[in-house]
Amino acid sequence: MARTVRGARILITGAASGMGRLYAERAVLEGAKSVVLWDVNKASLEEFAEVLRAVAEPGTAVYTYAVDLGELGAIAQTAHKVRRHAGDPDIVINNAGIVRGALFWEHDNGDDTRKIMQVNALAPMYVTREFLPAMIEDSYRAKRIVNIASAAGLLSNPRMSVYAASKWAVVGWSDSLRLELEREDHTNVKVTTVTPSYIDTGMFEGARGPLLTPIMKPEYVVDRVWDAMLAGRPMLMLPKSVGLAKALKGILPTRAWDAIAGPVFGVYSSMDDFVGRS
Repeated sequence: MARTVRGARILITGAASGMGRLYAERAVLEGAKSVVLWDVNKASLEEFAEVLRAVAEPGTAVYTYAVDLGELGAIAQTAHKVRRHAGDPDIVINNAGIVRGALFWEHDNGDDTRKIMQVNALAPMYVTREFLPAMIEDSYRAKRIVNIASAAGLLSNPRMSVYAASKWAVVGWSDSLRLELEREDHTNVKVTTVTPSYIDTGMFEGARGPLLTPIMKPEYVVDRVWDAMLAGRPMLMLPKSVGLAKALKGILPTRAWDAIAGPVFGVYSSMDDFVGRS
């Protein structure tokens, strides 16, 4: 793929806030052919779209779709509208996510556990399944799928058990999809799995970065994700200490890792003061 997304059609979920807005801004500034924004918050989505249209080049179209990613039917219906209005995307960024920082037994099965798993784990699969066949068929053009998981999908952590479960699912599915595409020789479609630690967007307000793992600036993360996406890099762990922790956890016995992750690195206490986005 080229060094920018100029001329590409891009779909971004969770586009009305946080990192989603930054990915959309980057796409517009680089001259994408179309930028398709999905979010559950219709008012914020429309407001943001007007901002983008004001700075977009004449050849860049911005489309908005208010959609509840917790509903399979809504995803299917909205995907049909996208194909009809904007065409099949060349790039899909599965960015939307929700979190509740609480002990597992404090989660409500319906309002919390089911919703988190639907939005974080199932929605990326549903969205990708809608558009992947066309990506595969258009075999002469480079296509990209970016799945925003989390360091919580690699490392267990108290007070985010359901969130971690959802992100573990994303990591396993996303990297398996990458291997399937490679094995079936659909090499024009590249999958990048992103596993960042805490980002300063408000979503994890109150969380503390573990030792050697500072809370990252959103602009830094966007730059790294963008480069990895264009290069078709299989996995991006941010910051580098996430990869180190993953390696140590894989090597050490469980209790030995606990002894380091808890009192030394502070991983297990990082969510103790979590309040989230208001």
